[in-house]
Amino acid sequence: MLRSAILALLIAPLLGCNGRGGKPDLIWGKRGVNDGMFVRPRAAVIGPGDRLYIVDYTARIQVFDLDGKYLGPTWQTPDFRVGRPSGLGIDRDGNVIVCDSHYHCIRTYTPEGVEIEAKKFGGTPGHEPGQFGYVSAVVQDEDRNYYLAEFELNERITKLDGDGKFVKCWGQAGSGRGEFSRIRGLALGPDGLLYVADAINHRVQVFTRDGEFVRSFGEPGSDAGQLKYPYKIAFDSDGDLYVCEYENHRVQKFTRDGRSLGTWGTAGRGPGQLYSPWSLVVDRFGRVHVLDTENHRVQRFRL
Repeated sequence: MLRSAILALLIAPLLGCNGRGGKPDLIWGKRGVNDGMFVRPRAAVIGPGDRLYIVDYTARIQVFDLDGKYLGPTWQTPDFRVGRPSGLGIDRDGNVIVCDSHYHCIRTYTPEGVEIEAKKFGGTPGHEPGQFGYVSAVVQDEDRNYYLAEFELNERITKLDGDGKFVKCWGQAGSGRGEFSRIRGLALGPDGLLYVADAINHRVQVFTRDGEFVRSFGEPGSDAGQLKYPYKIAFDSDGDLYVCEYENHRVQKFTRDGRSLGTWGTAGRGPGQLYSPWSLVVDRFGRVHVLDTENHRVQRFRL
């Protein structure tokens, strides 16, 4: 009994239970449509100058500093009657890439919110090169290649060159190796590999940038090492991977080979609690900014 009690005390901080990981050092935002307010924030990315870009369910992209101070500007995608963007990225020039998900394209904006027409790729739904399904996530590598995650019409990853020309795609619907069911997040690892949040399969799959399967980790559940609807993913400067779990209402930290280093968060509305979080980003100070989506706010943790 004593040994068990001591073990529980040792692992509690790691799991975010009464430990340093369980309490945010900053909470900001509330429901609303004014500057600095949110309606179900969905995706975030940090650009040059520590500018934090967040898109919400109103299709607004807002700009903040890392302490939640609204900087502006705010802009919206041209049309959002069909649906709103669900992914953001930063290109090699520091521009903001917006996954205009329901309009089957990616759009690129300057940091001031001016669309760069030459960097709009896609727009026609379909299966052929240059056509996309629901575009949920995007990253760009150091060679300026884009990687787009798609689902619904296509369950796949599409690779484009820096000019938006089709290079290749891989994946299909399913639960086998290299198959997908609703990709929600992408991240390029420090090892040069592409990490994929395969949401409905409750796992992370890892590929080379040419689409060769490397490994996967995760299985359905709520224990450490298990996942329940992993959405967005991000690396810290130490090369560890943070996973935002939509239905487990938590964040989980992994090594690159899939060993769980702890979980943070429980369902709720109090400090340190999360309600269907969609996204997270890690800043250069190692702080994790979590979009607490159904609480219409951002919580910042040192995990």
